[in-house]
Amino acid sequence: MEIKIGVQQTPREIVLESEQSPEDIEAAVRAALADGGILTLEDDKGRRVIVPADRLAYVDISPATSRRVGFGT
Repeated sequence: MEIKIGVQQTPREIVLESEQSPEDIEAAVRAALADGGILTLEDDKGRRVIVPADRLAYVDISPATSRRVGFGT
């Protein structure tokens, strides 16, 4: 699962791969926004991303795509 997090007043987005389900990620985002706390997500390599909920611009949750190699049509 690929997750892209936009942070206010930051030109680049945070991109991470996670083993969590989309429902778990959505629940974590909703909980962080509801209490004005901190969004904490863990990627598939064990690294944690911590973002203050009041600085979130968007969270894009999409399935991981396999990368193509070569010249396919």
